[in-house]
Amino acid sequence: MTKPSRWVALALAAATCFGQTQKSPAPAAKVPAAARTAPSPTFDKAKFEAFVRHLLLWGPQIGVAVAEPQPSEMPGFRLVKVTGSYQKVSLDEIFYVSSDGRKIVRGTLFDIAKNPFAAEIAKLKTDLQPSFGTPGAPVVLVLFSDFQCAYCREEAKQIRANLIKTYPKEVRLYFKDFPIEQLHPWAKPASIAGRCVFRQDAAAFWDYHDWIFDKQAEITPETLRTKVTEWVQGKGLDAGQFTACFDNKSTLGEVEKSLAEGKELRVSSTPTMFVNGRQIPGSVPFQQLKGIIDFELEYAKTSGENAEKCCELTLPVPGKK
Repeated sequence: MTKPSRWVALALAAATCFGQTQKSPAPAAKVPAAARTAPSPTFDKAKFEAFVRHLLLWGPQIGVAVAEPQPSEMPGFRLVKVTGSYQKVSLDEIFYVSSDGRKIVRGTLFDIAKNPFAAEIAKLKTDLQPSFGTPGAPVVLVLFSDFQCAYCREEAKQIRANLIKTYPKEVRLYFKDFPIEQLHPWAKPASIAGRCVFRQDAAAFWDYHDWIFDKQAEITPETLRTKVTEWVQGKGLDAGQFTACFDNKSTLGEVEKSLAEGKELRVSSTPTMFVNGRQIPGSVPFQQLKGIIDFELEYAKTSGENAEKCCELTLPVPGKK
């Protein structure tokens, strides 16, 4: 898998060291709107940022943006999002800060009455994405991948060779672009090209997917366009339509949307897979992936109608649940 860069290893932090709660003066008869929306005096952003940097080893080369505290589902705590950024890469961390500003919880808040991966499921958008497998399958895989990543190539080969053979009706997989430009100079253009192929012929995308991973070692930023155009012609697709799409970067917005979605889901390396919303980072041997899928299939049998469906858009067709 693409190893997280050193800046990622310096992860994100949370903070304490806030000012002491002081008695507030009696409120004026009418509070100006600006005062009503001003940050709480018990939340010191500068001290919070300093604490976060220390906690997560974020040096001065990493930019840190601390959002205003927001209401949260945890009684007595507010939610604070912290974004760390370096060059073109950013990563979010969530903290819960007590109302007096002195206690902090870093992590994910769960509601035992809900699917533990409900938040991830809500963020995974699979409409109009390359996919294969059975529509409406009980297990949905969403794979964030990079065409220039060697670990992604090995993961792709395992999945293509084994997934449908092992689960002919139980699984559906969606492909999401996550090119890491800082490491792979032709990955993003390859994603743009793949989306151009997908626009022209959805089924041909998977031929492109298999081909470009197979030819990964032969491709350079300079030869990508020529090699893909030759492949398009060999497949009997419209080469003129493809080159116009590729040269105009017509699908760039789709690739960037996929990237933004991955970042919102805290994807920081490739490949990263979500199995019914559960994040599985790194290249996973197929037998290990099979164990996770089997677990989800068994869970679907026992959870009945309370199971939360992952990543599928459906229409309200009469007579269909």
